[in-house]
Amino acid sequence: MFDLFRSRARLVRFGLGALLMLVAISMVVTLIPGWGSIPSERDQPVAEIGDEVLTQREVHQQIQAAMRNQAFPREMAYVYVPQIVDQMITDRILAYEAQRLGFRVTEADVAQTIRSIFPQLYQDGKFIGREFYANFLAQQNMTIEQFEANVRKQMLLTRLQNLAAEGAIVTPQEVEREYRRRFQRVKLEYIVIPGSKLRSEVKVTPEEIRNFFNQNRALFQVPEKRSFDLLLIDENKVGERIQVPEAELRSAYQQRQEQYRTPERVHVRHILLKTTDKPKEEIPKIRARAEELLKQIRAGADFAELARKNSEDPGSAEKGGDLGWIVRGQTVPAFENTAFSLKPKEISDIVTTEYGFHIIQVLEKEPARLKPFEEVKAELARDLKRQRVFELMQNLADQAVAELNKTPMQAAEIASRLNVPLIRVEKAAANDPIPGLPVGAEQVHQALTGLQKGRVTPPIQIENNKLVIAVLREVFPARPAELAEVEDRVREQLVARKVQELLETRTRQVLEQARAAGGDLRKVAQATGFQLKTTQEFGPDGAADGIGPATTVIEAFVKPVGEIFGPVAVGDQRFICKVVARTEADMSKFAEERSNILNALKSRKARERSELFVDSIRTRLVREGKVKIHEDVIRRIASAYAS
Repeated sequence: MFDLFRSRARLVRFGLGALLMLVAISMVVTLIPGWGSIPSERDQPVAEIGDEVLTQREVHQQIQAAMRNQAFPREMAYVYVPQIVDQMITDRILAYEAQRLGFRVTEADVAQTIRSIFPQLYQDGKFIGREFYANFLAQQNMTIEQFEANVRKQMLLTRLQNLAAEGAIVTPQEVEREYRRRFQRVKLEYIVIPGSKLRSEVKVTPEEIRNFFNQNRALFQVPEKRSFDLLLIDENKVGERIQVPEAELRSAYQQRQEQYRTPERVHVRHILLKTTDKPKEEIPKIRARAEELLKQIRAGADFAELARKNSEDPGSAEKGGDLGWIVRGQTVPAFENTAFSLKPKEISDIVTTEYGFHIIQVLEKEPARLKPFEEVKAELARDLKRQRVFELMQNLADQAVAELNKTPMQAAEIASRLNVPLIRVEKAAANDPIPGLPVGAEQVHQALTGLQKGRVTPPIQIENNKLVIAVLREVFPARPAELAEVEDRVREQLVARKVQELLETRTRQVLEQARAAGGDLRKVAQATGFQLKTTQEFGPDGAADGIGPATTVIEAFVKPVGEIFGPVAVGDQRFICKVVARTEADMSKFAEERSNILNALKSRKARERSELFVDSIRTRLVREGKVKIHEDVIRRIASAYAS
């Protein structure tokens, strides 16, 4: 509620910010915290859709926005970046096709869309102001024309997708069939045969190990290994080297004094009884209630407790009415004038605003002031060090790369001279962890792949605040393994194979015994020593207790009661199952569920139709040459972010 009676300019900023998110357009290029920037843009486009070109700059901006919002982890960039690019291309293809089919979005359509979502942008039916609108978008590196073009594109896309979904028809028979499927229940009895229990029965001899190894030598390779040196540049360690003289701090303080001026402010709490959307005849009753609350407060009642029970401001009521510190221009005039006129601990009379009746109490008050140098000295030092640490890291990285390229076998001396830690790695395979490097091994191994002896990687970012530079000292090519090197692996694979064979044999035997016993699983379980279990009743969208999702035993829903089925394989376990009970859907409740099922089926059909529709448009336009997608550029972009 507090936000609702802040100044209108603030409302507009919030509204436009949300609108930017609504159309999934983010044009602010934010660098990754700690290091790096957008990979350099090349002339080659990412895709061409009709006459429109999807540039690498647009792609980088979208990816950076996603990373800024933590939409995916950096280490998964190789998976997510191509998906982001693919979606951008698809959106443009659909907008292009919509225009070709004659769909049009007018200026009035765009304005109406914005207005319907954010009516607060209009006062008394009039737009609040193009100047503010333009200034706000300029802060996002976007013009009104660019922004509204994106809104228009999204509207075209939506209309085309709606067209695809319109043909989704669900018959009454389909609804009833889905209801019967969804609400039927079955209960199973089953014998579980765990492979782990059979492991103790498997024995292998040295001769079997040798024979298995000789017959499967191709399976046992010593992978390529590398020996390399790593120079680690840690932001925290580099920051310790930076000392900012007091004279420089004072100079920065003088330059930033406006930043350290705090306006007059008050710490307030309030109780609000709303009058918005209330009939006029109720207003006197609401005021009388406010006056009664004020009377209780003046008589010594607990303000915070009354606020929690009575205030209609959801943002502050649960905090005892506490709004925190406010400055002038942050609230509507009537509220502000009262708040700044009160003394600490003083309680106002009833204050009327366009939102209702308020009772206000000032808890603390501070005059406008300039924070003294000593108060902000530590903050200033942190800011200046932060500004310099990345420059120093980059200089160290550049210097390390240059020196390692000249004398790659002198990494230890170079690390000592630059005062950065050295990690020496001996004969590491591509999936091996790197001692002394808790995270980042994958990025390092990837950067070293394909390098020749003596070559140096570019700086590799690990975490948010560390860089490593690797120099490859030696490469040990992959080769066939000797038995002594992989004997444990050979034994494990041989045992696993024998366990699997025994599991399948034992499962067949149990199934045959169950059939011979007329489906008496209890008798078979007692004879074989395997466990007999019973599930709860479950439906096709549920789970069979002890087995897994109902889809694992989907046969149960078509088998008659008393029939055995299986074996069902789940990991290293096998299940012999019998349907012991079935409950058909209760048709007396069909009418209650019909609408929900109908909507669910329509949504599913619409989604399937839309996906097929989109895929067919994309395939056709690519075939016709109207769309050209540069896969090599996409791979290069994904690789840049992944590394």
